Amino acid sequence: MIDILYVGLGGFFGAMARYLISTWAKRTWSTTFPIGTLLVNWVGAFCLGFISHFSGPITLLLGTGFLGAFTTFSTFKLEAIQLHLGKNWRVFLLYILLSYLGGLSLAFLGMSL
Repeated sequence: MIDILYVGLGGFFGAMARYLISTWAKRTWSTTFPIGTLLVNWVGAFCLGFISHFSGPITLLLGTGFLGAFTTFSTFKLEAIQLHLGKNWRVFLLYILLSYLGGLSLAFLGMSL
């Protein structure tokens, strides 16, 4: 039962952090490029890579809970489809490449620390 509380507590703060960063990014850069989602997913990939060194309640709180709610694979997919449907090809390809290659690279970097 305590494990569920760790995940829920982390998820509560992770979702709020993602909302604040995404809102800040939209206000700061008025562009069609989904910078807020890219930013949270990059930060989340790096942090999850680093957290992979640990085990126990800290991974439930920070890995599964906080970073699980902080990062957003579903929003990434939705925004990519919206760019595709809007025929915004350059932004679509850039977003896909930066998300996958940047996310994988940052997760690897976090794991290597």
